[in-house]
Amino acid sequence: MTSDHWLADGPLWGLPLAEVWFGLLFFIFGMFLFLDGFDFGVGALFATRADEHEREQFLAAIGPFWDGNEVWLVVFGGAMFAAFPAVYANLFSRHYLLMFAILGALILRGLAPEMYEQREDDGWTRWWGRAFVVGSIATPFFLGMFTANWLLGATTLVTVPGIVVGLALVALTVVDGVAYLRVKTRGDLRDDLRSDGYRALVAYLALIVLTLGYVYAAAPQLRAALLSPLVVALVVLTLLLGAVYAVATNRDRYYVAFGAAAGLVFALVGVVAGLMYPAIDPAGGLTVESAIVSTLPLNLMTIGAAILLPLIFLYFGVLYSAFSGPIEAGEGY
Repeated sequence: MTSDHWLADGPLWGLPLAEVWFGLLFFIFGMFLFLDGFDFGVGALFATRADEHEREQFLAAIGPFWDGNEVWLVVFGGAMFAAFPAVYANLFSRHYLLMFAILGALILRGLAPEMYEQREDDGWTRWWGRAFVVGSIATPFFLGMFTANWLLGATTLVTVPGIVVGLALVALTVVDGVAYLRVKTRGDLRDDLRSDGYRALVAYLALIVLTLGYVYAAAPQLRAALLSPLVVALVVLTLLLGAVYAVATNRDRYYVAFGAAAGLVFALVGVVAGLMYPAIDPAGGLTVESAIVSTLPLNLMTIGAAILLPLIFLYFGVLYSAFSGPIEAGEGY
């Protein structure tokens, strides 16, 4: 019996690989929202600072990381294409305008800091500073719209829950960004950011409650999933993590607050996955089992992921270790 036949006989080690890849897909999405989320949050907070030195500190804090953090978005798209090609085709073609909006906002967010540093002309820096803010806010907003439309099976571009979830994701990235900046900065700037974190947290929790209320009232097909033990536990966990974030921020427990922000991101992604499963494309009527690729490519991809994902984590470990610690005086982008 050849190795090809062995790989085609059944899932590796008898694992439920369809569910494993569903969970892995949302884990990758969560990694992107967490890591690039603090970049978006820093960009949004950039609008609150008029002092050029503080703005330079903001840019220096994310300078070594933002482009690497976007790797997770590429991995997310690649994982969906490889494991659930029908979902990739249906979802991205159905929301292609939203996809272009996300990509455009990402390009603007990435280009703006580079251009901002090229000249010291007031008009030039003002324009590109605003572009940085717009790209940093628009990207999570459009991602939130995409996520809500995906979950609810919406076929239109603009929906009320999409707008609400978009705003919630913007608020969450600010929560994440404040936690990150309070790790990377010192002095008065770090203290000033505390109130921004409180406001963003309150806005995020309020918008999430509003979203869950809408799902319960207007999406009866999701009502049972919303009341399932997993989703209820994740909602309770979100409230607890919000309290931890607030207390840690008040007591200057910077890394605890940053960890709580990460927990909030993954709890949100977990709620979305919990509400969606066993579907993976509600609008197309596709479930996890019906959309997954056949056994042989699924087993090969699983072996590949088992090799590549540790390498990606190693890369990020080296990257964050090399640029760990606070921003030094005079350090710029």
